[in-house]
This record gives sequence, structure tokens and C-alpha cells, in this order.
Amino acid sequence: MKAIWKGVVIAESDDIVEVEGNAYFPLSALDRQSVLPSSTHSVCPWKGVASYFSLKVGDAINTDAAWYYPQPRSGAEAVAGRVAFWRGVKVQP
Repeated sequence: MKAIWKGVVIAESDDIVEVEGNAYFPLSALDRQSVLPSSTHSVCPWKGVASYFSLKVGDAINTDAAWYYPQPRSGAEAVAGRVAFWRGVKVQP
């Protein structure tokens, strides 16, 4: 699977976990040159506190387009060490 934004592969891996219709890639699969840290956080009632990355391709920035759970709650261990995408990022085989 690949996560693509603006024609650039942001992440690529065969090791995908699907949770709630979202493909979670290993954090190690990220192209770190296309990822910026974000101070945004949100809370999922069963997965816990999510942190975000913004994506950068050329001069374009896609704010908070990737999320991950640094310390997922009990029962959500499947997303530990993984990242998922939205906001126009295409996930495809």
C-alpha cells in the first residue's frame, strides 16, 4: 500500500493494519522528508490521544494530514507505532 499526496509517496508498506476503515502504516514507512511535526492532538474514546503530522511537498503544506497514537489505550494496541492519513492523501495498493 502507498499513501500519496501531490504525486509524492508519503508512506509505503505491505504491513498495513486496517482499523475503522483507515489503513495504518508503520511509522518507519514514512518518508521523513515529507513530514513535519504538529502540536495538534485529539482524543478518540477508545484509542486514546492522537498526535498529528503535517505533510510538505514542495511549497505545499497539508496541515495535520496524518495521525498516530503514541500511547494507545488498552484494546487499541493494533495502532501502536502506526500512522494513518486523511485530508486528500490517497491510500492505494
